[in-house]
Amino acid sequence: MFERILNMFTTVSNEAHGSVFVVFMIGLVFGVLIQYSRVDKFEKIAGFAMLRDTVVPKMLFLAIGLASIGLYFMVEAGYASYHPKPIILGGLIIGGTIFGISMAILGKCPGTGPVSIAEGRIDVLVGAIGGIFGGLVFTLYYDFFKSIMGESLGKTTLVSYFNGHENLSVFVFGIILIIVSIVIPLRQEFDEADLQQLKES
Repeated sequence: MFERILNMFTTVSNEAHGSVFVVFMIGLVFGVLIQYSRVDKFEKIAGFAMLRDTVVPKMLFLAIGLASIGLYFMVEAGYASYHPKPIILGGLIIGGTIFGISMAILGKCPGTGPVSIAEGRIDVLVGAIGGIFGGLVFTLYYDFFKSIMGESLGKTTLVSYFNGHENLSVFVFGIILIIVSIVIPLRQEFDEADLQQLKES
């Protein structure tokens, strides 16, 4: 059991995600963007789920579009690396279902959860502890879960379907997502900060 846990930390440390300072700075920028856009608020996530608030999808489309172009060309230039994961349909369906249920209960995703914890949300902290415990169970009983996840369909990327036009396909894909983020009408649900401002006015 302990050997498997140690191997988990060893695997993460060998991923070469950069220095602690770089990781800290990336996390700092991410936190500032989350705070600025307020997508860590329950009202934003719930509004997105009910298609009544478009702040979250606008941010997601913009972030994925910019990251697709930026990351791909940074990898091509040798300044970054990525490691596509294999497609395992059973695991994706089971994991996606658990993820959706958890997000509906907490009103947070793994990205916005830590920001809410830093703001003092005890309910999200309880959810994060549950997530860590779930990860521990998955690690310890990986052999069992592997048997029910099904066979791997291999690793694939979007650019592999556009041989000879990789750069253009990534650029077009990223631009389309950025345009979608712009044309989506801005609709917002009131959150705690909005209601506080209404009381003060």
